[in-house]
Amino acid sequence: MAPSKNEAREAREARDRLRRYNARQSVHTHQVRRRRRDNILGLVGLVVVATLATLTQIYYFSAGPGAPKASPSSSPSATPTPAAGKNVGDVPPTSVAEARNWTGSLTLNSVKLGIVLDGKDAPQAVSSFVTDVKDKYLDGKLCWRLTDSPKFGVLQCGTTDISGADPGNYSFGPLENAPASTVYPAGSIVLARTGNNAYGQGHQFFITYEDTTIPNDSAGGYSIFGHITSGLDKLNSEITSKGVQPPASGATTTTTDGPPKVPTKITSVTIK
Repeated sequence: MAPSKNEAREAREARDRLRRYNARQSVHTHQVRRRRRDNILGLVGLVVVATLATLTQIYYFSAGPGAPKASPSSSPSATPTPAAGKNVGDVPPTSVAEARNWTGSLTLNSVKLGIVLDGKDAPQAVSSFVTDVKDKYLDGKLCWRLTDSPKFGVLQCGTTDISGADPGNYSFGPLENAPASTVYPAGSIVLARTGNNAYGQGHQFFITYEDTTIPNDSAGGYSIFGHITSGLDKLNSEITSKGVQPPASGATTTTTDGPPKVPTKITSVTIK
């Protein structure tokens, strides 16, 4: 028996409902997939940003806070990279530090800082610094690098070159008295070094003018060999708080790492 008109109409409506349902399901499935894709892309984006930020920080610190650069030279052999585990040049013996505290002053421009050096916990670093003071090596040297970032405040000194270049004939190790926490308290006096090389320390040093976190690299941390006992507030008010020189004349961008806006040099160092 042929289906009635009502039955045919109901069948058509049923098919229409099924098509509309399938269409809605298709749209819903597409939306779910798109949201899932967008969520995944967003998560990947966050991971990439976090990874880049981490890698940037590691790269920033891998050369140390202002690790000295090699002096320009037409001959690479004139400024050799310090060999791991080997001193280069006339490095004084650790006995110079006498395993005791040394007190004195470090004057930057007109800012006089009281200092104490730890010859017991950092004998090689102190021996090098004391020798430099006695030889007047540091007199007139520049403080060529200032960093001005939250929890990373460093003023680095000890070279005649505004670019931070150093002669490649003096470097030593090992690392001494590096903080396990990677936090260098305000007023720490710390040796700069080349990245990933515990024997890449030299004449240059830096002062942390605020509590500063410096991640370790493959060689470890950085040698704290002394502390500022007075004058840090004046250093901050007269030099470090003025910030970093603009990167170029007329530049609209700012920088947090470069020569201090107030030209700074070592006026004198005394130690006893």
